[in-house]
Amino acid sequence: MGSQSDWTTMKHAAETLTTLGVPHEVRIVSAHRTPARMVEYATTAQARGLKVVIAGAGGAAHLPGMVAAMTLLPVLGVPVESHAMKGMDSLMSIVQMPGGIPVGTLAIGKAGAINAALLAGSIIALMDPAVEDALDAWRARQTAAVAEEPVDTPA
Repeated sequence: MGSQSDWTTMKHAAETLTTLGVPHEVRIVSAHRTPARMVEYATTAQARGLKVVIAGAGGAAHLPGMVAAMTLLPVLGVPVESHAMKGMDSLMSIVQMPGGIPVGTLAIGKAGAINAALLAGSIIALMDPAVEDALDAWRARQTAAVAEEPVDTPA
């Protein structure tokens, strides 16, 4: 994530990865304030054994794109809700990557963080049967949580 304040959103990705049994790391790596740290993080991610990067950023939200430019790993961008534009600025920054530097862009905020973790889990499940089982169980819980009978609504 780009800053400590992004944790409010990105903790949902970490919690979901934990639920799926996916080992992960959490780092603050700013494209603007710690560019050397960002370069080191992105260029060594694959060698450290990472399979997917989830990058959350708000405002100008350059982190996902800059990381994607420096690694062959899939990068999933989570737009963090900003005060000025409610995350639309972050979304537009992440989604407008030039052709050739892909970033999978998710929804703004908590839903995007959870879905980024689930998408990362889906990618890892291709190589890890335990994560595949955990993802199947997650989806079964989602299905079970939906009422089968229609809810009565006032006339």
